[in-house]
Amino acid sequence: MNKFRFTNEWAITLAAILILGGILMLGPIVGLADNGDFARIMWAGGIGYAEGESYQETYFGFAHTDYTYKKMLWSGYVSTQIIIVMIAGFIGRIINSSYFDIRVLSSMYSLLYAAALVIWMKYNKTRWPLLNGVIVVIATFVFLDIGYIAYFNSFFGEAVTLIFMLLTFGLALAVATSDTTARKLLLLFFIACFCLICTKLQNAPIGLLLILIAARFWALRKDKRWRKMILIGSSVLLIATAVMYIAAPQRLKHINLYQTVFYGILKDSPDPDGALKELGLPESFKVLAGTNYFQTDTAIKQNDPILTEYLYSKLSHKDVLLYYMKHPGRFLQKLERGAESGMSIRPYYLGSYDKDEGKPYGTIAYTFSLWSEFKHDFVPNKLWFVCLIYLVYYAGIVYEYTRRPAERQRARIDIFACLGLIGLFGMGVPLLGDGEADLGKHLFLFNVCFDMMLAVGVVYLLAILTSRVLSLRTIGGRETP
Repeated sequence: MNKFRFTNEWAITLAAILILGGILMLGPIVGLADNGDFARIMWAGGIGYAEGESYQETYFGFAHTDYTYKKMLWSGYVSTQIIIVMIAGFIGRIINSSYFDIRVLSSMYSLLYAAALVIWMKYNKTRWPLLNGVIVVIATFVFLDIGYIAYFNSFFGEAVTLIFMLLTFGLALAVATSDTTARKLLLLFFIACFCLICTKLQNAPIGLLLILIAARFWALRKDKRWRKMILIGSSVLLIATAVMYIAAPQRLKHINLYQTVFYGILKDSPDPDGALKELGLPESFKVLAGTNYFQTDTAIKQNDPILTEYLYSKLSHKDVLLYYMKHPGRFLQKLERGAESGMSIRPYYLGSYDKDEGKPYGTIAYTFSLWSEFKHDFVPNKLWFVCLIYLVYYAGIVYEYTRRPAERQRARIDIFACLGLIGLFGMGVPLLGDGEADLGKHLFLFNVCFDMMLAVGVVYLLAILTSRVLSLRTIGGRETP
């Protein structure tokens, strides 16, 4: 009989069970209040709020544990998250036909997330057991932080982004490492990629970067079936990326365009008249500079026909990109603004507790928040710091690439290189696509990538240090005292 070994995979699984179960399942249950984004997702699953709830009870201040069942209603919003919510809705009806418990959904998220952490742990191990234990500790305190997992008890797409981001890169490393089960892992990798890029419109552009990872797998094996899988999978990702843009609801496109022009380009602009002229917009639109789409006190209403005539029907995000290419200094200012919000994992303006818990309106939970609070309070939220981390990170990648000629080793290095690029997309795309609106939440993907880069970097430095220490202790094949 094989003797049971408590491996690092078991350690991270146990940590996930204890922390996810304690925070998400047991009282007081922690989640996130709705900022208005829930409807397009939960309606598709036949889930809604109880009749008679006031605006204050529904939005911003209180998370919800229980919801009512309603007729399924698709708003036209395309997202792989809807599939998960629909399945949760069906399971919820079987468990309790009277009301939907959000913990049904968070249980599904938790199972997927635990699997992602196990895969990440399994294929990021070093040859030193003690260092592998450090990896477990880092993964526990960073990726099981309440700032991340509180999203599971909500209908925000950030939960799915987090899960499939870790799954995608864990499976990518598994493909690069494994040989005997490579085809199965490659299929799972493409499924995870598909779920990630189709979670929300903001994630769609990273499909192009994930295709680069898939292309990197081409050289790992030469059999036709392997390369056929890569061609088909990459084609599906390319089509999915395009469909996400094409299928985006018209209203969502209008919202994003309004935000990126008036709450992006024109916000704090030193020359709003010149910017409007360059974009081909009337000078009268200057009164909207610094406003967002959801304000009710704007001089020109967001649904005014004049905005449709000059803005919604004529401009696109391509025009916004061209403007910033002509004015890189302005985009640099936006990146600085993004960096200011880029070290906050959680949206502090949303309450964490159900109203029945008796907590004051908007109360934030701080259980197991060591990393998110440290990052928010002490990590420099400046663009120079982001650039410094990227410089050190890619210096390590270049160094490793020059000294590791093996194909599979270089494939792993390329995967980590792509991680940093996705992080850049995670900061740049929201600024281009939605201006400075709700940056604390829109930079979530950047936060995930940045934390993954920091975790990988710390483990890499510790591995180098461990190797140097052990080599100094060994002389001529004998260990020194």
